[in-house]
Amino acid sequence: MASTSQSINFTHYDLKEQRADTVVEITLSAVANVRLMTDANFKLYKQAAKHQFLGGVAKKSPLRLAVPASGHWHLVVDMQGLNGLAQSKIRVIDAAPAQRAQSAG
Repeated sequence: MASTSQSINFTHYDLKEQRADTVVEITLSAVANVRLMTDANFKLYKQAAKHQFLGGVAKKSPLRLAVPASGHWHLVVDMQGLNGLAQSKIRVIDAAPAQRAQSAG
C-alpha cells in the first residue's frame, strides 16, 4: 500500500524574532484558519504532524493575536476544512514599551 501525503495550501509569514506581547494584526478577505506558532511547531505543521498554535478559525477581520513569548514566530493562513480561498495581509504592531513610573514634582 502506497502512502500518500496530502499537501496543505497555505500562506506563510515568517515573523522572525519577535518580543513577547508584540501584536500581529491579520486582515482576511474570507473565513480562514489563522495559526501563530513557534519555529519548531511550524516545522511540524509543514510535515502535517501534530503541532500547537494560537488562533483558529477566524470569522472576523481584522484579527489580532499577541505573541506569547519572545522568539522566532510564524503566522500561517490556510483553508484546511473550509471552502474557498482567502486573501490575507498582516501588520506587526510593536509591543507597548514598559510604562515608567513618573514622580510629580
